Amino acid sequence: MPSPLLLDVKMESIGKFSRFGAALAGRPVIDVNDGGDHPPVFHGVRYALVWKPAAELFRRLPDLEVLFSVGAGVDHVFACDAVPDVPIVRFVDPSLTGPMSEWVVLQCLMHLRQQRQYDGQQRAHVWHDRPQAWADEITVGIMGMGVLGRDAARKLGALGFRVIGWSRSGKPADGSLDGLAMHGAAELDVFLGKSDFLVGLLPLTAETRGIYNRSLFSKLRRGSQDGIAAPVFINAGRGGSQVEADIVACLEDGTLGGVSLDVFETEPLPDTSPLWDFDRAILTPHVAAASDMEALGRYVAAQIARHEAGEALENVVDRAAGY
Repeated sequence: MPSPLLLDVKMESIGKFSRFGAALAGRPVIDVNDGGDHPPVFHGVRYALVWKPAAELFRRLPDLEVLFSVGAGVDHVFACDAVPDVPIVRFVDPSLTGPMSEWVVLQCLMHLRQQRQYDGQQRAHVWHDRPQAWADEITVGIMGMGVLGRDAARKLGALGFRVIGWSRSGKPADGSLDGLAMHGAAELDVFLGKSDFLVGLLPLTAETRGIYNRSLFSKLRRGSQDGIAAPVFINAGRGGSQVEADIVACLEDGTLGGVSLDVFETEPLPDTSPLWDFDRAILTPHVAAASDMEALGRYVAAQIARHEAGEALENVVDRAAGY
């Protein structure tokens, strides 16, 4: 009998549990809550799929061999201070990559074409054409050039935007993008000075916590493109990477011309947040790319098959880097 997979995920996150289980090709699944008030030790369980695990969980998994993250990020795993020394596998799949790129492209187009301003004119019954910039007049700087950043760069480039990338190493992860200008850690200010729109797709680590702040925003290019209230900040990475008090202040004083945010320091975003009331702020409730449970089941099954065949797991987290 195959080793069961332990599931430590809120049921509202799993959605249609049957679709997830069916994709595991018959592998038994154990709900972490099966023990009720007397949680058992899960002997013989070699695999676990988690979201924000408690330290206590790992004491109940003495035979754990591989830990799977529900999403592409793993900061929710490292928030636990007792993560065992086993491989941690991120979820990387077109079902995440495609929707994330769609969201990023949508936000860039919304700001390029001044859709929020036109929405306001519609509500006020105003017929007025606004000066229009072209995509090739706008430089989109993407911070975070992993799978998500590279895909977004390709799609934005296909629409005519000038795209540049930034990563700590100065290289796109796991591959290259022909013609894409890359900048490394020492070139951050140069990168920012070229960027009209800044897209945040960084993982949350000790180095990136709070990186999107007033100091960084003040270094973005202050363009004169027709009609564009640049610079614009677009974040679908992690809420902990942004300082929302600085975003509010920068919207108020014009340091930022607009923002699109899918992630927040506190989620759900408190109804007292000033961000709700800015016409130039587009807010979505962490929905840019939600994990598809059927795709996640297939992915986990494929990784377990690789592991049991003696092959290397894919998309294993670098613990030193934190992603």
